[in-house]
Amino acid sequence: MTAPFRFPRFFVTSPSPCPYLPGRQERKVFTELTGPHAAELNDALGRIGFRRSQGVAYRPSCAGCTACVSVRVVTHEFVANATQRKLMRRQGDLEVTACRAWATDEQFQLLRRYLAARHPGGGMAGMDEDDYADMIEHSPVNSLIVEYREPSTNGRRGRLVGACLTDRQADGLSMIYSFFEPEEDGGRAGLGNFIILDHITRARDAKLAFVYLGYWVKGSARMAYKTRYRPIEVLGPAGWRRLAAEEIAPTPPTRIDAA
Repeated sequence: MTAPFRFPRFFVTSPSPCPYLPGRQERKVFTELTGPHAAELNDALGRIGFRRSQGVAYRPSCAGCTACVSVRVVTHEFVANATQRKLMRRQGDLEVTACRAWATDEQFQLLRRYLAARHPGGGMAGMDEDDYADMIEHSPVNSLIVEYREPSTNGRRGRLVGACLTDRQADGLSMIYSFFEPEEDGGRAGLGNFIILDHITRARDAKLAFVYLGYWVKGSARMAYKTRYRPIEVLGPAGWRRLAAEEIAPTPPTRIDAA
């Protein structure tokens, strides 16, 4: 009898400079998501802290460091605070559409402006159109891209100002990568926050328990925004648990990065 589910083979990357903590080395463990059970494998790995990139699921496996912690928002208990409610009202005219995971030139040009403004020296800065298409379209699981547009006028579609590649998992939405129009290029303030708030609403409406936001590093200003959506759970050695308010180191406000 053929086994219905083959146990995956895992591999480890070579160490490289950590993008979050100066002077430290980053290493990842990963496996391929292939075959008819790729979605089930991705769901199972997502619950133990893995993230997806195209046909690969990965998670940090750094020697002597456990700073990167998986986080997820508990959607059915989330209550927006006053600042978040104000933001949702201010961005309420945006036209939001969940689309098939298919790359467009409009999305790619938006990504280029976003990377140039926010991550000019980052690892994605050299992406070309083919690289972007691979990121969006090469998914072995149930993926979509959510577009955020300014209001249509005179029958013409509004300008694309935000997008998020999202996986629908069995227990939630996993925000793989979001990007948006920088304010200096005519973008709206708080677009990154709004995209997360919209995903929380979408997950709750779909009766999905969580929105997965990727990894959080305590004390990292780039990661601080993820703890603004509460209740939030962190993955530790004993499983998922609520993150207490006193565990969150105070950090100054910062721009929202992609998940």
